[in-house]
Amino acid sequence: MPYLYRDSKPRPPALPRAARATHSSGKAYEELKQDCLRQGVLFEDPDFPACNSSLFFSEKSPILFIWKRPGDIVKDPKFIVGGATRTDICQGDLGDCWLLAAIASLTLNEKTLARVVPLDQNFGPGYAGIFHFQFWQHNEWLDVVIDDRLPTFKGRLVFLHSAEHNEFWSALLEKAYAKLNGSYEALKGGSTIEAMEDFTGGVGEMYEVKKAPDNFYEILEKALKRCSMVGCSIDTSSVAESEAKTPFGLIKGHAYSVTGIDEVSYRGRQVQLIRIRNPWGQVEWNGPWSDNSLEWRSVSPSEQRRLSQAALDDGEFWMKFEDFKVHFDKVEICNLTPDSLEDNTAHKWEVTIHQGSWVRGSTAGGCRNYLETFWTNPQIKLHLTEKDDGEDDCTFIAALMQKDRRKLKKLGAEMLTIGYSIYESPDRDGHLGKDFFRYHASKARSKTYINLREVSNRFKLPPGDYILVPTTFEPHQEADFCLRIFSEKKAITEDLDENVAIDLPEPLNPTPSPQETEEEKQFRALFEQISGKDMEISAEELEHVLNTVLKKTKNIKFKNLSLISCRNIISLMDTSGNGKLEFSEFRVFWEKLKKWITIFLQFDFDKSGSMSSYELRSALKAAGYQLNNYLLQLIVLRYSDEQFQIEFDDFLNCLIRLENASRVFQALSVKNNEFINLNIGE
Repeated sequence: MPYLYRDSKPRPPALPRAARATHSSGKAYEELKQDCLRQGVLFEDPDFPACNSSLFFSEKSPILFIWKRPGDIVKDPKFIVGGATRTDICQGDLGDCWLLAAIASLTLNEKTLARVVPLDQNFGPGYAGIFHFQFWQHNEWLDVVIDDRLPTFKGRLVFLHSAEHNEFWSALLEKAYAKLNGSYEALKGGSTIEAMEDFTGGVGEMYEVKKAPDNFYEILEKALKRCSMVGCSIDTSSVAESEAKTPFGLIKGHAYSVTGIDEVSYRGRQVQLIRIRNPWGQVEWNGPWSDNSLEWRSVSPSEQRRLSQAALDDGEFWMKFEDFKVHFDKVEICNLTPDSLEDNTAHKWEVTIHQGSWVRGSTAGGCRNYLETFWTNPQIKLHLTEKDDGEDDCTFIAALMQKDRRKLKKLGAEMLTIGYSIYESPDRDGHLGKDFFRYHASKARSKTYINLREVSNRFKLPPGDYILVPTTFEPHQEADFCLRIFSEKKAITEDLDENVAIDLPEPLNPTPSPQETEEEKQFRALFEQISGKDMEISAEELEHVLNTVLKKTKNIKFKNLSLISCRNIISLMDTSGNGKLEFSEFRVFWEKLKKWITIFLQFDFDKSGSMSSYELRSALKAAGYQLNNYLLQLIVLRYSDEQFQIEFDDFLNCLIRLENASRVFQALSVKNNEFINLNIGE
């Protein structure tokens, strides 16, 4: 199982100052740097070596790249020249314009930039060929260490570079992000919002410009004032249109940054303008309000200076907002989380985070189209208690992210199609079953199921309790996920699948009755025949007894019980410790077995002798066991087959092991209580 257990209880967002070191040596950046300085060597990163495996995973290098340190490329390398600005980002020969657009937006916020790109790094005194950068990943800040060997061809950087040939912060940042995702090739193709979130821990919202609300200008203005990161793009209708240039100088299928929005006085009226940047560092809009357009001649020099307007071929340009809405199709906004905002920012989000997994056979139920398994998906309860100021509803953003898919590209993984539904919660606790979803419609849901890393939408709902169900579109698709709830007022969330409870009937202690039932007479006769005078049977003998009896039961259709099952039965029922089963012990077990058979048949819907692993949660609950998602996933992996079916023998083994475990747990609880009482008494 490739998914690690993580406590899925809601938690606050991680703070960047607590970034975790990720180097395989276990050492942090400063310790690695000091090691190199003591030894008089330049750092070489074994985790991301200067070779083709760090460049590509599915193709061979088209040319021979030479890895060089900045000092081997230019005479006087600098980490940053004159401050890190959006003009420091020029795209190379890698299809990662989405990343570059995010980096350009990153430079607009000094505090956010300084966190991702620690500024106390240089090529001067103390240089050791080692640099580090910090990225957010699924509610955790990571400190990524790299050496400064960069791929070059004919003495020039192949990928991201600065317009200043001796400035290297942006190229090193791209390398660190490539390492985070496994290779440079892994960065090909993506959504700007993905990198924006990794730089901030923020949450993305996507707008279709042609369907944007009437106050879209105000939304963008507010977002930029909040230091949110904003990107935009033009759709393509075919692969052939990718990076095709329009008559107005815009590039289709290309990621741009929105770097400003303002109004200008033009011929006695106010005109709304928006500033866009092409990460190529060139190729600009040539329509109204472009760098050399006639419109600027009617704007005063002071107003032009205020807008930082300059007729340079640097990839940045102004355009009229109305023209922007005509020519662009999508806008992505990354709203910053509370830890990302400036202290004087007026508005802050409340954030809770859940980690979870979709696992085949247990919690990968697919969307509502697949009702038989939809209910098995993880379920999160959302308590909305405080209304927005001056409003009757509660505003929140639900952001569902699938984890590590870009990193797993080299193993053939692709982005799954994901989404979620939100239901009004009934007045009961616990995981909701199939019938609830059969008869209740959702109150809200993600706008679409889409194969992006994250799906997020903003909602306004009345105060109350709701159930959010995150899913893949199709069932049986596995991935880890991170669900974040951003709310304007504090919202309380809880995972409905985290409780573990045992509710078993009292152990049976049958008293000898004056007359045995017909069933008991048959068992005693068979028992005496096999066991002999001591009336005790071994596991092998128990196997014969049970299979002989079960074969005569007409309503049961399954294979023989295994010897392993019978050994487990004796382990459960043997009170004397001699490894055998007495007739009185067998009678107690037979009562259990009849109950378990009834439960199994209840969930063997097609009477095939096996039940769907997706029904195991309900079957175990009927037997007295409420398990959390993690335990359920482990049990399904252990006992189900490739078709997600569980046969009776495996179901029996599962119940026996659970009962054994519950006895140990109860025994430990008793001992702990006795220890506590003893201490209190003292």
